[in-house]
Amino acid sequence: MTIETDLKEIRNLLSTLNKKVDVLLEDKETLQYMVLAEKSLKEFLDKEPDIYTVKDVKVKVKHS
Repeated sequence: MTIETDLKEIRNLLSTLNKKVDVLLEDKETLQYMVLAEKSLKEFLDKEPDIYTVKDVKVKVKHS
């Protein structure tokens, strides 16, 4: 391999890594908003009656 080829491969790997880091940061930010919403709505939701039971809820598990 030449230096130019190595540099191109390194640039591609860094670009891929940067994209993955951006996705992780975006996911973390979304999670923080969800936690904030949950905390701010907790008192209100605790006073509301349950509409569904645990038996009503069906969850699909995505296997990676």
